[in-house]
Amino acid sequence: MSNLRLFNQYDWDGITVADLGIAKYVSLKPVVFPHSFGRQAKRQFGKLDVNIVERLINKLMRGGTGQKLSGKVIRTHGGLQGKKTRAICVVEEAFAIISKREKKNPIQVLISAIENSAPREDVTRVQFGGVFYQVSVDVAPSRRLDMALRNITLATIMQSFAKKKTMADALADELILAAKADVNSYAIKKRDETERIAAGAR
Repeated sequence: MSNLRLFNQYDWDGITVADLGIAKYVSLKPVVFPHSFGRQAKRQFGKLDVNIVERLINKLMRGGTGQKLSGKVIRTHGGLQGKKTRAICVVEEAFAIISKREKKNPIQVLISAIENSAPREDVTRVQFGGVFYQVSVDVAPSRRLDMALRNITLATIMQSFAKKKTMADALADELILAAKADVNSYAIKKRDETERIAAGAR
């Protein structure tokens, strides 16, 4: 299995997850084409067995961000929702850009981006005597992974929406910035914002 390469280009050997909290939940099962055809969809916690690159692809297939940009709510009608092959092509192109610019394995860049952008604290609402309060809580490892992937893909959609920048370019830029823990990364900003709100709710 170790001779398998992602998109027949990128080695799975030597990929490491430094964050031990999420290491158990990051699937690095070697695949060539990251498409499991929904085999794990109906099984509880089945997504933990889905390759991490495919989980990134699945997060890209969404109908926009629901956030406003220049007064308009971003709704990517006719975008990537339901079009997994197109989403795979976007990720493959983004990985090629990363490999060319950074001279690194893009799978490792993705892992580093996830580790840096995964928040460790969040807030939840609790009720005491009829009054709701926000309380700081630790984030479960699987949710940390989901939040990091969601913020990375949200940044991709927002940076390429109604702009000349393609989704592949936007995804490559976001992954490179997040892997370097650059404050210009949207995912890093969201992580800092989430942890700052949680710190104020302690």
